[in-house]
Amino acid sequence: MRLVGVMALDSWLTQAWPFVVAAGFKIVGAVVLYVVGRWLISFAVGLFSRVLTARNFDSTLQRYIANILGVALNIILVVSILGYFGVETTSFAALLAGLGLAIGAAWSGLLANFAAGAFLVLFRPYKVGDYVVAGSVEGTITEIGLFNTTLNSPDNVMVIVGNGKISSEIIKNYSAHPYRRVDRTAQLAFGVDALHAIELLKPALAAIPNVLTDPAPVVEILDFNEHGTVLAVRPFCHNSHYGQVFFDTNRAIAATFGAAAYPAPFTVHENRAAPSAGTP
Repeated sequence: MRLVGVMALDSWLTQAWPFVVAAGFKIVGAVVLYVVGRWLISFAVGLFSRVLTARNFDSTLQRYIANILGVALNIILVVSILGYFGVETTSFAALLAGLGLAIGAAWSGLLANFAAGAFLVLFRPYKVGDYVVAGSVEGTITEIGLFNTTLNSPDNVMVIVGNGKISSEIIKNYSAHPYRRVDRTAQLAFGVDALHAIELLKPALAAIPNVLTDPAPVVEILDFNEHGTVLAVRPFCHNSHYGQVFFDTNRAIAATFGAAAYPAPFTVHENRAAPSAGTP
């Protein structure tokens, strides 16, 4: 009885061995196909990007197209591997479409980000390298992806914002124009001649590096408060020099007023006579 069982097992192994070997070769072939396919996809996307770069193609649109090309080629690779295993690809395409609908219903927000990304690339409110406020985040655009936009904040932190959030909010692009205005104020004490302070500040602002002469810096009376007169101090500069001009303007105000020996602003309290005992 035991001998019969051993012989049946040997017979089964003999019959199954060709299928095991064939399956093993198929698995090895699929792994090789996947590795080679991934390498070819990376090579193709890289070559495509280099060709576009050589033709001075817009970097924002270039990265977006490269991402779409990479996703499409990876889907083709998966379908090819399944076809290699004998899976009917037409059935798989129908399954993929149905799966796409299911995923789309579950991931409506992700698809909304994808659609918003397409519109951002199409209408181009900003491009890679622009300094913006987008999705309530301020920073320099480093990448516009299929679903997200990546920014580098002023404190050197990478921030990733969904394209849907950006497209639904106000976008400020500080790099859209050749220059921008630096807005500062200068508080004068009571008794200080505001016109004299303006005459001193204008040449001091013009001497700051990277401050534009056209338009010229603006120094005017902005307001009056309990401390005295408030001056609007507004030099203009290129966006890349904004931080330097901002702090140098503060220095120029302090140095100019210090050299002129202006008194420090203080609050003036109105003196009133004490009411008499009979006053209600």
